[in-house]
Amino acid sequence: MKLTVLIIGCGDIGITLGRELLSEGHHVIGVRRQVDALKDTGIEPLALDLNDLEGADASALPHADYVIYTVSADRFEESAYQSAYPDGLKRVLGVLEQHKTPPKRVFFVSSTSVYGQQEGEVVSEDSPTGSTSFSGKLMCDAEQALINHSIPGTVVRFSGIYGPGRDRLIHQVAEGRIAAVTPVSYSNRIHRDDCTGILAHLIRCQEKGDSLADLYLGSDCEPVTLHNVMAWLAKQLKVESTETMQSPLRRRTSKRCDNSRIRETGYEFRYPTYKEGYAQVLKEGGFLAPQKA
Repeated sequence: MKLTVLIIGCGDIGITLGRELLSEGHHVIGVRRQVDALKDTGIEPLALDLNDLEGADASALPHADYVIYTVSADRFEESAYQSAYPDGLKRVLGVLEQHKTPPKRVFFVSSTSVYGQQEGEVVSEDSPTGSTSFSGKLMCDAEQALINHSIPGTVVRFSGIYGPGRDRLIHQVAEGRIAAVTPVSYSNRIHRDDCTGILAHLIRCQEKGDSLADLYLGSDCEPVTLHNVMAWLAKQLKVESTETMQSPLRRRTSKRCDNSRIRETGYEFRYPTYKEGYAQVLKEGGFLAPQKA
């Protein structure tokens, strides 16, 4: 059955997801302030600033079977996070609840930054969050706003997203930089294409009649230390590390994400570990030197 999917905050993840849904024959509407990036994607553009939804009626957003809220804060400041996450999501829900036929489900793209663990603990959907940062706290506020709403909602907490164009770590390694061995800092990662794969998969699950949980962790199958990721990248790039990076104390967390719940739904990771994922980015991004004949 042809579905209408509304993607709010239709950036890199939204566009990639939109293309996947379009390939399955669905109708996709992308909401963003500037819609030039949606040109030639097949996604129907809708130019909108979420601040304009304050007190808006049902006509402010089109009907959709599913809504994906994947907004990004435009800067790392508390006011920007407040606007993008709890405030923006609440405004959207306030409009959607006025629709004669509300969406079957709203998905909120959250982050594993809501966790505050620092000792390499294994975390799951049932673990306490405990982030002390404003970003983690405000993300939790937005999660609860959706989970407590009358419209069915599911939160997906993605870990460190990488993929085409998300290659900062590769550039750091190419410059000879590497994370310190100690203190041990676990890194949890997910390829962009698995982010979109999980969201599309959950829509398919609901369409099949499967029950969905309120919350899923979206992270690949191998939590690994940041040092080991960068050492592996250095080996692929054939570079020597000349500078050791120390993570600022205010940003230091260390946890291992357990993705059992999403795998139990039947989702199979396209890039199960960082090795498969970064191999794709290295190859497609032209980072590897051509092989000599």
